[in-house]
Amino acid sequence: MATNDKPHYNTDIPKFDYIYDLLSWTKDTACDTDAYRYFVGNKIQSSTYGQFFDRVNALANVLDEDGLLSSHVAMIGANSFPYLTVYLTMTAGDGVFVPVDKELPPDDLLHVLSDSDSEAVFCDGKYEELLVARRAEIPAVKKIINLDRETDDGDLLSFSSYIARGYALSDAGKCALKDRRRAPNTLALLVYTSGTTGNAKGVMLSEKNMLSCASYGLEISQIPGVGLSVLPYHHTYEIVACVLATIFCRSTLCINDQLSHILKNLQIFKPDYMFVVPAFLELFYKKLWSTVRAQGKEFILKAALASSAALRKLGIDKRESLFKSVRDSFGGNLKKIGCGGAPLRPELGDFFCSIGMEVYNGYGITECSPLVSVNQEGSIDCSTVGVPVRCIDITFENPDSDGNGEICIKGDTVMLGYYKRPDLTAEVLTEDGVFHTGDYGRMNARGQLLVTGRKKNLIVLDNGKNVFPEEIENYLAAIPYVQDVIVFGIKDEQGQEVALGAECYLSDDKLKEMKIADPEAALKKDIARACKPLPSYKRVSRFYIRPIPFEKTTTNKVKRTSCMFAFETVKSTPMEV
Repeated sequence: MATNDKPHYNTDIPKFDYIYDLLSWTKDTACDTDAYRYFVGNKIQSSTYGQFFDRVNALANVLDEDGLLSSHVAMIGANSFPYLTVYLTMTAGDGVFVPVDKELPPDDLLHVLSDSDSEAVFCDGKYEELLVARRAEIPAVKKIINLDRETDDGDLLSFSSYIARGYALSDAGKCALKDRRRAPNTLALLVYTSGTTGNAKGVMLSEKNMLSCASYGLEISQIPGVGLSVLPYHHTYEIVACVLATIFCRSTLCINDQLSHILKNLQIFKPDYMFVVPAFLELFYKKLWSTVRAQGKEFILKAALASSAALRKLGIDKRESLFKSVRDSFGGNLKKIGCGGAPLRPELGDFFCSIGMEVYNGYGITECSPLVSVNQEGSIDCSTVGVPVRCIDITFENPDSDGNGEICIKGDTVMLGYYKRPDLTAEVLTEDGVFHTGDYGRMNARGQLLVTGRKKNLIVLDNGKNVFPEEIENYLAAIPYVQDVIVFGIKDEQGQEVALGAECYLSDDKLKEMKIADPEAALKKDIARACKPLPSYKRVSRFYIRPIPFEKTTTNKVKRTSCMFAFETVKSTPMEV
């Protein structure tokens, strides 16, 4: 529930023109503070801000000696301490860093390396064989630096020996980064979007884009103490909004080693904050309630939630003690959860806020570095995506009768364009720097942004009503055993969209847990119940149970093109609601 009427900003957050200056500042002001904690095998190691600054300089020295510091350099692999070293070294110099999605199929992965003009590739060991076998397809690549290799073999290099050369150069007095600066509005980070449709595009971001995203985002919400880094580093949300923001705060970032280890690592690192996508909150939420029911404590938790809500209305906050056992399952210290990358069901955010783990729901897009808006301290409202960062202006193009228009953004976080694709750039970015997001939304009276759906997904019914399927999907996703859902328009013989249908993929485990013997009958009843608060034209009238999972992007978003019924690749008759 929002408590402040208008946006407020903490303008004391420092501003930097260059990432190198930011790193130098952390060495001067937090030299002995742990910057990173990470696993090496089963042991946890750490690096202070002072040590990390020296490490970045060492890697820059050897890259410079090999003529690569000003080049395009790619990275393929899991989140790791070396990954962050490469990222911050390249963006602190005058070259271009290319984080590559490690889940891409081989053809797509090689396409990104070729299209990005990368001259060197840092990679986990398992990618070396592919890169060597298909070297002819990436002729610009001069060196492959393998994080797992122990010895060098020609231009196949060991990362450990490579950076050791850099430290030796540092000891000899070399400092390649000291006077290395790029113009603030030139390319520094080249990120290939996965997207839910179409081919990947290379989004060009500058140092100014990245630094503005982090510092102006922190004006809205700060991150204290210790964080757990879980989202993949090829995702701009994590590598800019989380990693850079942590450096600004001189906080300690702990690197999660595997997604399957998140709950275990929450216990090990006991973080104060983390950044996630809604799919993680869904997982945490369902697992939590499943555990509570199995323990026979569902009534107790619901009573505690009601009691806590009543006390908070009187200005008494007992969440820390009332929900200690629940909070302990997340490490005990988790206070702030940044959430973005996809729409969030408001009730999910409200639940975690109600137990003292506040969810700061936000909105972003890779082309905006990625942050556009986020909920702020004292004004959390998870039905919105918060207030805009101060360095941008938002306008709404061609608003409808409800005030929903295409969200257009101008300001310091807007990309330079798409790499080598001026045609695609011109489709979304005007000559005076206004970026058309392709998302619809509006602003409420408190200055908070509401995102209502994607322009390309808009359903226009034959009665003239506009329906954003994402809104209806949020209602249906609240059904416990609905794992994923897509809402689509049902067309008549003339091709007019006359009603709404839903294609649902159900969780077998949840059906068994809830002892549902007839999923069709249960889903019919639950869809009707879920849609009851909606006006009649927004209610789903037919549904189809999908036999296989939806195809997803590597950031876990459902590809709408994989909807079988809507695209008539399945001729089965749907069930009536």
